[in-house]
Amino acid sequence: MAVTIREVASAVGVSVSTVSRAFTAPDQVQPKTRQRILDAAAELGYSPNPAARSLRGGGTGTLGLIVPDIANPFFPPIIKAMQARARRLGYTVLVADSDEREADELAAIAAVSKRVDGLILWASTLTENRLHELAGRMPLVVVNRHVPGIPEVRISLTAGIAQAAEQLKAYGHRRCVFINASRAELSRGKSIQESFEALDLSLSELGPYEPRFETGVHAATLVAAHDATAVIAHNDLVALGVLHQMANLGVSVPRDVSVIGIDDTLLASVSTPSLTTIRIDPEEIATRAGDLLIETIASTAGGAGRAPDAASPFVEIGSRLIPRASTGPAPVR
Repeated sequence: MAVTIREVASAVGVSVSTVSRAFTAPDQVQPKTRQRILDAAAELGYSPNPAARSLRGGGTGTLGLIVPDIANPFFPPIIKAMQARARRLGYTVLVADSDEREADELAAIAAVSKRVDGLILWASTLTENRLHELAGRMPLVVVNRHVPGIPEVRISLTAGIAQAAEQLKAYGHRRCVFINASRAELSRGKSIQESFEALDLSLSELGPYEPRFETGVHAATLVAAHDATAVIAHNDLVALGVLHQMANLGVSVPRDVSVIGIDDTLLASVSTPSLTTIRIDPEEIATRAGDLLIETIASTAGGAGRAPDAASPFVEIGSRLIPRASTGPAPVR
């Protein structure tokens, strides 16, 4: 019988995830520990090659990624970076789009689940029970969604939002609006509210809406009703919709209203005015999510999922403010 990663881990006296990282992310393992793992793997005849594993155990050598909206400019750089990372490790990536709808997400999962060794779900709309059921059938990682018992990539906006609030405070803003465009990511609105309240900034919330350009167009017409001088949008697409409609209404950005997005997509740097935004590094997300899924695949026996009550590893991605031309001093009123 083929040697398993668990046997290598047992021989060295380390965890399965440490053995996996020794092959998939060697910079995250101490050199001496990695050498012990490599020596044990060679002695036992363990092969970390995905193609070899697929021949032995019926794996596909493919990772699945389901995103909410493939047309959102935030996702193509992540997909490209994940493909590059997976290729280096001997995998390919199969991508599907849920279009922000639970029914479409379920259909996408059904279509790809038998063709991949594991699955990454981004901002899943599914219930915790459904996600636990899926995690019991196959290796699963969630991004931007916390579900106890399921490996998670957590994007922390805390630093970026705090920096945004500090900038607006320094510019003299007092009344702000948050355009909420997600029912699933409740933590985002809460984090923004707490950061703004800590600096005595008033924050009204609009939505939740869909995270699209049209949402920003619609919300821009409501901002004036809140007598706000600053807007923070759920993502860059929404913020760009705000910029577009403000120009149509004859409202100057940032002279009359400052606007901040989240994501730091390519469009943020080329918009007019260029968009102040909170950056989330797509390459870091892709690398960490891909590595975590490969570790999860390696730590499960025979391609099955993990028990819902098992310890769930997570990694956290940080954020930072990228100041540009769409923010400035608050108008005198």
